[in-house]
This record gives sequence, structure tokens and C-alpha cells, in this order.
Amino acid sequence: MTQTEKQKMMLTAPVEGLICRMAVPTIISMLITALYNMADTYFVGKLGSNAATGAVGVALPLMAIIQATGFFFGHGSGNSISRHLGAGDVEDAEKLAACGFAGAIGAGLIICVLGQLLIEPLARLLGSTETILPYAKEYMRYILFAAPYMTAALVLNNQLRLQGNANFAMIGITSGAVLNVALDPLFIFTFDMGVAGAAAATALSQLVSFVILLWALKRAGCVPLRFRYVRCMPSVMGQIFGGGLPSLVRQGLASLSVMMLNRAAGPYGDAAIAAMSIVGRISQFAGSAVIGFGQGFQPVCGFNYGAGKRERVEKAFWFGVKVASAVLLVTAVVGFVLSDRLIALFRQGDAEVIAIGSFALRCQCVTLPLVGWVIMNNMMFQTCGYTSPASLLAAARQGLFFIPAVMLLPLPLGLLGVQISQSISDLLAFALAVYMYKKYEPRMWEMYKV
Repeated sequence: MTQTEKQKMMLTAPVEGLICRMAVPTIISMLITALYNMADTYFVGKLGSNAATGAVGVALPLMAIIQATGFFFGHGSGNSISRHLGAGDVEDAEKLAACGFAGAIGAGLIICVLGQLLIEPLARLLGSTETILPYAKEYMRYILFAAPYMTAALVLNNQLRLQGNANFAMIGITSGAVLNVALDPLFIFTFDMGVAGAAAATALSQLVSFVILLWALKRAGCVPLRFRYVRCMPSVMGQIFGGGLPSLVRQGLASLSVMMLNRAAGPYGDAAIAAMSIVGRISQFAGSAVIGFGQGFQPVCGFNYGAGKRERVEKAFWFGVKVASAVLLVTAVVGFVLSDRLIALFRQGDAEVIAIGSFALRCQCVTLPLVGWVIMNNMMFQTCGYTSPASLLAAARQGLFFIPAVMLLPLPLGLLGVQISQSISDLLAFALAVYMYKKYEPRMWEMYKV
């Protein structure tokens, strides 16, 4: 499909069908990615050690930092690319594509070098106890080596998706994810690498994803990577920063929140850290379908906002809110009813981990349906280039509200305070999103600009 044909489709086809068409591959990608994130926890759990399972949870903030960097450059360039293509400005879109890709590789190299040099203090900072520390260092070394191409792969994935090529983005992400699930038991058990094997499987599978996404970029008829435009980095960095800051805030705070959660759970033992790590993986999986659906909304929103089509943007937004809320309601009911069994999948027979984790999961399920409203508002503001409200909403759920909650609630409530922190945060984030929508949505059109 040519750029002209794609632009016509995005600006004239019914928005409900367009969103579903864009969303289905992205939902599949998100679900499979969440599954392979859970695979490390699942297979490492079979080693029979709370310290090993806890190490995967401790390393989760590092993964979030790498993802934050990739999403910053990927969403920052991709959201602006979709608006420029909606307005028919191809050259600026090409500049953004090249600079986003180059910036991600450079930032990934910095993370790799600094992380390897400071790996022990980094592991301690992320919440390692003395028993978890050796496992965490083993796991993190492989992840750090993979950082440059992991960040670049996220940029390619988001640029493909935000140009309306969700199918090609799905192929790249799911290929690596499926490979990771296959390699985990091979590296962990057959090669007897233990925790390090899980990380090595992740690193290798991410490299495969990167190579496939490079191939897909050429096949999909997307804006090409013209590296002569890298010299334009200073002139386009403002657009990348504006479009990517909410993602950087969201993922960066996700990293910080997991670190604080590990520290808050630490006084209650390795079982508490392992339990909250498992709950985090399950919650990530539960929300991944809705995030995938929201990412299907983003290119439709970006193209139509770039073309000044308010009615189509609003119609797409409310369709997204209804679907996201309904999906999360069903997911919450299932998660609440089956919480014991879900936790037991990862730590069969460990009564302490199951008890701690199942209660925390039930608490999160109570407020989970509210999260759809927060996600859709965040994505709309981010895609339309409204950095301040998007960044504030991105910060709310896992930073602005969660971090104070997980630091303060355990003081009077003990472990219960750790378990209910995310639910309190979700409730407050929902209230903030209602306020932000009423305040900023009209301004998007009163002060309209591409």
C-alpha cells in the first residue's frame, strides 16, 4: 500500500474497523510479549528457589529502564511521524524516523556500558537482598549486553505500528517472543545455566526480533531510515521529546515503582518479594491486551488529528474507552476468582508465596476496570502532542500515587500496605484522568496544531 493510499484509508474508513484492524496484531504482540515476560518467572520458579524467582523480579526495573528508553525514541518519533503523514509532510517524517532510531542505539550503548561497570551497586539499588544478589547479577549481565538492540527494536516496532503497519510490527515482536519461550527451558535446564539461561534466552530472542523488524521496515512501504538525516537530530529532538516524554515517564516510573516495591516487600522476606514479582507479571499480562488495543487507536488518532478531523478522533476515543473498560472488567472477575491458582502456577506448593500473592492480586482486580479510562486518555493526549497532561497521567499510576503509597502504607499496615498500594494508586489515577479530560480535551482543538 502506498503512502497516499494509506493516508486515504486512515482518514476516511470507519474508525471502529480501523482501530480493530490496527489493534488485533498489536494485541497479539502485547499478549505474547507479556507471556514471554512471564515465561522467565515461570521457568525460573521451577528451580525451586525464592531467591532465584526474586532475582527476576529485581531485574524487572532494569528491563523497564531499557524499555523506557526505547519507547521514548519510538513513541517520540512514531507519534510525530503519524501526524506529519496525516498532514502529507513526508520529508519531516523521514528525519524523525532516522533520528529516533539512531538516538535509541546510542542511549542503549550508554545503558550497557554503565550497567556492566556498576552491576553490583545497581542490583542492590533495585532491591536485591544478600541471598538474591548473586542470581540478580547473573541475570542482569545478559540483559545489559542486549540493551542497544532492544531499544532499537522498540523504535522500529513503534514506527511500523504508528505508520499503520501493525501486522509487520507483530511479526517482529511475536517471533522473538515465541523463540524466547522455546529457549527458556533449553538454556535453564538442558544447558544447566539456571537464572543466567533465562536472561540469555531473552537476549538472543530480542536480537532475532531486531533483525526481523529491520527486514519488515523495508517490506512494509514505511518511511525509510535515511541516515543522512541523523544530522537533523537537534532540529527534531523537540518533537521526539514531546511525543516520547510520557512514555519515558511511564516506563521510568514503572522501573522506580518496582524497585520501591521490592524494597517495601524486602522486610517480609524473599517470599514476599517473589509473590509481588509474580503479581506484577500477571497484572502486566492482564493489562497488555488493553494497551495493545490503545496502541491500535494511536495511529488512527494521529492521522486524523494531523488532518484536523475532530469528529473522527472523538469517535475513536470513546470507542476505545468502552472496549478497554469492558475487557478489563471481564479480566478482573476472572483474576479475582482464580487468584490462588494463578499464583500457584509459578510457585506450586509454596503456601506463603501463594497466600501473599493471591490477596494482592485480588486487591488489584477490584480497581482494574478503572485503568482503561486512564490508558485511553494518556494515549490520546500523547498522540496529539499534548505532553504535559500525557506525562502527568503517565506518572500518576506507577509514580505520583504508587510510590508514596508503597512507601507510607506499610508503616501502619505492614505487609497489607504493600499488597493494597497499587489499588489505591489506580483509584487516584482514575480520578485524575477524569479531571484531565474535562480540562484539556477541549483545548486540543481550541489550540489545534500539527
